[in-house]
Amino acid sequence: MTTTLTRPADGDGSVQVHQEPGTKIEEGALVIAVYGKGGIGKSTTSSNLSAAFSKLGKRVLQIGCDPKHDSTFTLTHKMVPTVIDILEEVDFHSEELRPEDFMFTGYNGVKCVESGGPPAGTGCGGYVTGQTVKLLKEHHLLEDTDVVIFDVLGDVVCGGFAAPLQHANYCLIVTANDFDSIFAMNRIVQAIQAKAKNYKVRLGGVIANRSVGTDQIDKFNARTGLRTMAHFQDVDAIRRSRLKKCTIFEMDENEEGVKAVQEEYIRLANNMLHNVEPLEAVSLKDREIFDLLGFD
Repeated sequence: MTTTLTRPADGDGSVQVHQEPGTKIEEGALVIAVYGKGGIGKSTTSSNLSAAFSKLGKRVLQIGCDPKHDSTFTLTHKMVPTVIDILEEVDFHSEELRPEDFMFTGYNGVKCVESGGPPAGTGCGGYVTGQTVKLLKEHHLLEDTDVVIFDVLGDVVCGGFAAPLQHANYCLIVTANDFDSIFAMNRIVQAIQAKAKNYKVRLGGVIANRSVGTDQIDKFNARTGLRTMAHFQDVDAIRRSRLKKCTIFEMDENEEGVKAVQEEYIRLANNMLHNVEPLEAVSLKDREIFDLLGFD
């Protein structure tokens, strides 16, 4: 007996976790997926961006998609239980759960969920992301939400990496002004190109992080058709806000650099609400990006 593997038309040679019928996030909510190289500052960016949207009066939900479940602690000031942990406690009978079991209110009313995931090497994070969205819909928790932010784990290419792209309107890529993070960004552009063939997700732009200059990012953007939506320099107050387990908006704005960072996050949130346009960027081959970046 011969078994045939049918690959879905979701990018050349792609086998991915697909969303179940009925798990689509409602039209009307702005859904953003934040990507970037591991350790580049996606969780810091996501949490501060969520806070900025809330400052603009929006109802915000942030979903952490990393088994480390450290996406939302600056919003909640604690490490919250994950969806997968809570589901295990009730033997995966989701009807036994209450919203307060897995959703937590953070700074300025931002709703926070950590999807969690299987131990390393034992399962697919894409399944967990899908189950999290399904659970939120079952409890009608997406109906009164204006902005949803997926904070996505870095440096993997499995279904866990791609699953949020099935729900998002826009993808923001966090990068530093260096070869390694821009090289990773190029791979993320490739993934979004593949998903955009069958889903609504589009590239929204680049967030330059922990960088004084942006010359290498500018080179890459000019060649690929990307644009920089925000620039956060290496301000020590951002690092200290993580140690204080709070957002940048809870730091003393008289401290060096704090006010400027707060204003840049508000500007980014406003642009994502009113001035963002989908980008038709074209990724580079590995050799091309190797030759492009660097000093003459």
